[in-house]
Amino acid sequence: MTLDPHKLRLHVFEKTGIKVDVDDPIFALVALNEAVLEEAVERHLARLDSARPAASGGASAPSGVAYVAPPGARPIPTSHEPFSRRELRLLAAAAGVAVLTAALVLIGQAIFSKPTGIPPAKLERALQTLDAPTRAKFEAELVK
Repeated sequence: MTLDPHKLRLHVFEKTGIKVDVDDPIFALVALNEAVLEEAVERHLARLDSARPAASGGASAPSGVAYVAPPGARPIPTSHEPFSRRELRLLAAAAGVAVLTAALVLIGQAIFSKPTGIPPAKLERALQTLDAPTRAKFEAELVK
């Protein structure tokens, strides 16, 4: 699979505005890069093929090669449940810790925080600025 030099040349020009000739040495680098990449991909595919577990019932892979698990490989457990029992226990423990922490914070706030009211001197000054009917209604509400 080789890149078309003319398409690549056009792409470079569109992206950078630089005109590259098809005889430019940069295309040698592109070809070298393709060769190295192709070899690396083939090597990785070979490793993947050799690491794949054997198919059930002795069936062979699409390429005709039977897959054999490497020595010491353990099968990956599969389950249709979204969480394992261990994960559910951990989630329950985390939820319990979160609830207890929230309760502790609320209890601490209730114990250590004192409601602050308006100091009487400020309240008296504020009442003096109100007109007589409003002040009377306010003082009646304070008595209740």
